[in-house]
Amino acid sequence: MKKRISSFGYALKGLRLFFRTQPNARIHCVILLFVVILGAFLKLNVWEWMAICFAAGLVFVAELLNTAVELLVDLVSPDFNELAGKVKDVAAGAVLVAAIIAVVIGLLVFFPRIMCFLHV
Repeated sequence: MKKRISSFGYALKGLRLFFRTQPNARIHCVILLFVVILGAFLKLNVWEWMAICFAAGLVFVAELLNTAVELLVDLVSPDFNELAGKVKDVAAGAVLVAAIIAVVIGLLVFFPRIMCFLHV
């Protein structure tokens, strides 16, 4: 039981490190806050909130994994290494794909509601 409780502590420590050291994490938080405010204003339904939560979660998980990959690459290859750079680029590419998916989901959820709100 003690090990299980400790594992939550390590996870929270990792999240604190992530939000404290990664500017993109803070940018994603600001964007998410805007999305939540817009969603509340437009009165999203449960399914739409689920899509938004999935999209936001996907981006944060991708950013967390990218950060972990970057830290590990820096540990095992502190000097410049072309292959290490490629590993980091691929991990960053995963974040980009997640962000594009999140934007598409956001457009699918918000665009029709904004058009209805504007009576277009």
